[in-house]
Amino acid sequence: MDVMQTPLVYLKGVGPDRARLLKEELQLVTFQDLLHFFPNRYIDRSRFYSIGELPRTNAEIQIKGKVTSINFITQKRGKRMVAQFEDETGSMELVWFRGHQWIRELLKINETYVVFGRLNWFKGKASIPHPEFELESIFQQSAKMLFYPIYSSSEKLINKGVSQKVLQKLMTSLLETKSNAFSETLPKHLLDQFKLIPKDDALRQVHFPISQHLLSRAQMRLKFEEFFYMQMQLVLKNVQRKQKIKGHVFEKIGINFHQFFEKHLTFELTKAQKRVVKEIRMDMGTGRQMNRLLQGDVGSGKTIVALLLMLIAIDNGFQACLVAPTEILAQQHYHSLSEQLEALQIPVALLTGSTSKKERQALHEGLNNGKIPILIGTHAVLEDTVQFNKLGLAIIDEQHRFGVAQRSKLWKKNELPPHILVMTATPIPRTLAMSVYGDLDLSVIDELPPGRKKIKTLHRTDSNRLKVFAFVKEQIALGRQIYVVYPLIQESSKLDYKDLMDGYESLSRSFPLPDYQISIVHGQMKSEDKAYEMQRFIDGKTQIMVATTVIEVGVNVPNASVMIIESAERFGLSQLHQLRGRVGRGADQSYCILMTGQKRSQESQIRMETMVKTNDGFQIAEVDLKLRGPGNIMGTQQSGILQFKIADIIKDQSLLKAARESALKILKEDPSLKHPDHQCIKKTLAALSFDSNIWNFIS
Repeated sequence: MDVMQTPLVYLKGVGPDRARLLKEELQLVTFQDLLHFFPNRYIDRSRFYSIGELPRTNAEIQIKGKVTSINFITQKRGKRMVAQFEDETGSMELVWFRGHQWIRELLKINETYVVFGRLNWFKGKASIPHPEFELESIFQQSAKMLFYPIYSSSEKLINKGVSQKVLQKLMTSLLETKSNAFSETLPKHLLDQFKLIPKDDALRQVHFPISQHLLSRAQMRLKFEEFFYMQMQLVLKNVQRKQKIKGHVFEKIGINFHQFFEKHLTFELTKAQKRVVKEIRMDMGTGRQMNRLLQGDVGSGKTIVALLLMLIAIDNGFQACLVAPTEILAQQHYHSLSEQLEALQIPVALLTGSTSKKERQALHEGLNNGKIPILIGTHAVLEDTVQFNKLGLAIIDEQHRFGVAQRSKLWKKNELPPHILVMTATPIPRTLAMSVYGDLDLSVIDELPPGRKKIKTLHRTDSNRLKVFAFVKEQIALGRQIYVVYPLIQESSKLDYKDLMDGYESLSRSFPLPDYQISIVHGQMKSEDKAYEMQRFIDGKTQIMVATTVIEVGVNVPNASVMIIESAERFGLSQLHQLRGRVGRGADQSYCILMTGQKRSQESQIRMETMVKTNDGFQIAEVDLKLRGPGNIMGTQQSGILQFKIADIIKDQSLLKAARESALKILKEDPSLKHPDHQCIKKTLAALSFDSNIWNFIS
């Protein structure tokens, strides 16, 4: 067995109780776990401060000077011992609240000491409570660590005596146990190319660095390695999927595609849309199952691309389905596609939670015998009872709303899995896409259709509300429609509901009947009531739609030209961008007005400024990534892959890019890793317990 897989109970200084504690509190079980438990900061003991230049913070500092006097001061509970400590630039106090007797015996007046501890400032006077101290003569004789590693800990560990000193001792013990070098995990050509230090040096220097320079080099080496092996696994997964999982072959572009493209497409596709259709068409013709992510900003025209791809599936004798996250969006896709395919007489069916039992029976029959070529639906499509005759293409809209388990159900609808296209209007920063969707092929629609006017975004506070309402009245007089959106943190939140109803009443007073009609949609309404209210707005019977974020995804009303977002500081950036995308769909100038209170956190101020400054979803996503961190953006279901031990995908973007390019290059030149230089990669990948069940192939 590899020494590094040895349970921690066998490490000198651990024992059964500490082993159990380390497992419970820090999830450390083996030598390997402890070795890769990296410090989260370091105390720099290489620097000495003079008292006259102490930082005005609670920093940990090291000083050299003499104890000139010692006093005992009585306080409410017991007494404290105060030593006056001086150097040639000034004086300060060293304070002890306990252990007076033995400390008093140790301290010698007018001897030079090296003192270390955390600064405390009170009324402009500096002190260090309970400092570490040592006579300078002794300090000079003993070899000292210059950088002390500080590890993550917990209250329970500290209470049970597992201090930083104990953790440092355990790490020293581990490094001595492995006295021969740690085996190298990266090929020599990568070490040379990126000037990376060997693995053994990196591990020793990251725990006990002898200089700042070597610490930086150790961190860089270990970050690169972490990124490299994550990318290796993702790229290999993609390669293996293509080798192992056969897919339907869509050989031809047939009559339905040509007729629709030439006679019924009322506008010119953008260059980006054409490029994406071509990429996907080629992918679906290779005989390998496609797994592709289609990214396109709000309004970039993903739906028409989806329709063209479904026509390719039908022309090749297959069925297609489009799964949407909400009933409103599924209905909208259904109406839009039915209308566009009417001239070609291609039937489209809709399946949602509201579909009646009688309708379902007819629908199941039509899917089974192949008479329904296109199915649009919600999660209901994923139910086991829904069986297709020959499902060739499954399109999932707004990917982040569906878990892996749900998507895997689409695989089981056929003997051969359908081609899968995952669409998202939430731009994912490139670094995040490389990390989370690195095993998917990526297509990006990176331009908007011509003639779209840029949405003007304004930030206003509550004190400007009357002016905002006056502007809304002007827009309604021009025949436009307005969205007013309230935050929804939880469906059941009484506070959110109250905000929405207060807002609705306030709007009803400012926009009274019969001159104005207002629709309202929120999460506590029945789905048929929601649909009725939405339809009234779509038909232009109401001028204002008051809603919670149920309208965030996909609602398309070209005549709606103003989006007012109430309490905008309570929304995340990507949500604000999604909501803004509900307007700007017609030829008129559109506006997004962000309403906030006067008081805002610095982070919410950055969000407002970013929205006002740019309409570019990818730029917004980059700012969002910096503000919230990767785990929060992806949600819990996908943040596991982002829990790096030392690397940071925000701060270390250039390293991530270099690691991915290196992984791609190596696997392109040596896909089976047979080259002698690549044996270390093969061995490391095997040790990473590379799981090969079907879950691995579903992003």
